Amino acid sequence: MQLSLLRPLTERPGPWASVYADTSHDTEYAAKQLTLTARAAAARLAELGADDATCGAVEKALAVERTGEPATEAGRALFAADGEVVLDTPLPGPPAAPSVSWGPVARMTPLIEAVGDDPVCLLVSVDKTGADFELHSGRGSDDAGQVTGVEWAIHRAGRIDWSERHFQFKAEETWEHNAREIADKAREVFEKSGAAALLLVGDPRERRSVHEKLPERMRAMTYESTHGRRGPGTDGVVLERDIAQVQAVQELEHVAEVTGRFRARAEPAGGEQPYAAEGVPSLVEAAREHRIDTLLVSHGPDTARQVWVGPDPDQLAVRSSELHYLGEAHPAAVRADDALVRSAVANGADAVVVREPENAPAGGLGAILRWTGSERR
Repeated sequence: MQLSLLRPLTERPGPWASVYADTSHDTEYAAKQLTLTARAAAARLAELGADDATCGAVEKALAVERTGEPATEAGRALFAADGEVVLDTPLPGPPAAPSVSWGPVARMTPLIEAVGDDPVCLLVSVDKTGADFELHSGRGSDDAGQVTGVEWAIHRAGRIDWSERHFQFKAEETWEHNAREIADKAREVFEKSGAAALLLVGDPRERRSVHEKLPERMRAMTYESTHGRRGPGTDGVVLERDIAQVQAVQELEHVAEVTGRFRARAEPAGGEQPYAAEGVPSLVEAAREHRIDTLLVSHGPDTARQVWVGPDPDQLAVRSSELHYLGEAHPAAVRADDALVRSAVANGADAVVVREPENAPAGGLGAILRWTGSERR
């Protein structure tokens, strides 16, 4: 997922309330069930030592039915501190393990695991007069603009004489002009949004023409669908399925690329230091030095291993005594995965969830590094 969305959770000290709630209530008593869920979460936070203001903020936010969310929303993740809900985001399904926690670091790892890579897909709906652009992700869809092309001589003539052949040529020239404009706009939106894939739907001739005019590097990430069209009356459910399939393919390819790089860098030739790290001590050292480029998270014993932290994301250590040298007199014990995710978010690193055990790093945590320790020294 885009870790930049989690940056607010690293920019203020804790303690943090982290709540993963099942909100998949679709009965006539849904509102009452939601209220009970909210009260239970607030009561649990109070038991864990959270202040009244934060407990109240979580209960109030969780009890409100969110309008405008996808009908498939079945869970929510909330993070609050100092009486304020800092992040409240829908989950793609009920949380694997509903939980309420209170601690010095926000419990972000389950959110990353639930959302996954969450690649953004740019949907381009075309016809001969222009195109509409939408960005689709796990958080829903956003309008990304449109292109209104030239409308002169759009319809091709049926009879074949000199004047009508000339008219036909002008019509095709108009279509080509519009396709170039659509391709240029698609490239602009694709690059600005950080999208991972592009899906073309609509008029078959125009979408093929647009596809051909995209930059070569984009064509490798571009798909076409026979479902959907520009304007009202699109095949909504089927088109959403096609978008989900494109996103799933992109996620699998991205994870495979990352794990491939991780394995290659973890096995250097000639005795050189690796550009990858496994094991909590090595990962903590790399995180402190801002050397983590991509954090790999999976299931394993290292994820729940205890490390020590201070309020600053750079204050993390395997032993509490080490934090005294980093300026923290009162270190707190937290899970290794949450401490490393916090560091990754704060320092602009990426994070990838590896679900296949055979591709996962030993212990469940690993990282591709920006450089080796010896290079920095």
